Amino acid sequence: QVQLVESGGGLVQAGGSLRLSCVASGLTFSRHAMGWFRQAPGKEREFVASINWSGGTTNYADSVKGRFTISRDNAKNTVYLQMNSLKPEDTAVYYCAADAIEFRSCCNYEFSSWGQGTQVTVSS
Repeated sequence: QVQLVESGGGLVQAGGSLRLSCVASGLTFSRHAMGWFRQAPGKEREFVASINWSGGTTNYADSVKGRFTISRDNAKNTVYLQMNSLKPEDTAVYYCAADAIEFRSCCNYEFSSWGQGTQVTVSS
């Protein structure tokens, strides 16, 4: 059974930074692309960033390009989301997700396993 556990959320002022982490178990982590998504109150869940199995290819939503960086440490079964220059509109619950298929090339992923989410609140 795949388990994804996010951490690192919190309250930060606009312009600040946070680093989210997601530790995975129950899968061969190094073989799966990973993604970060977010859901703000009253809105649908939206894509934030993805990274392929090797870490060599990343993809970002336009709204976070240049501010957020996704990375992974396959030795630690962990994917990260470094968030800089945070804005109030970044306030949301952030979820990590794992692609269902091993060694899939970017970026037509099918994220089938999800964490429980971590709250990020950015004050103005």
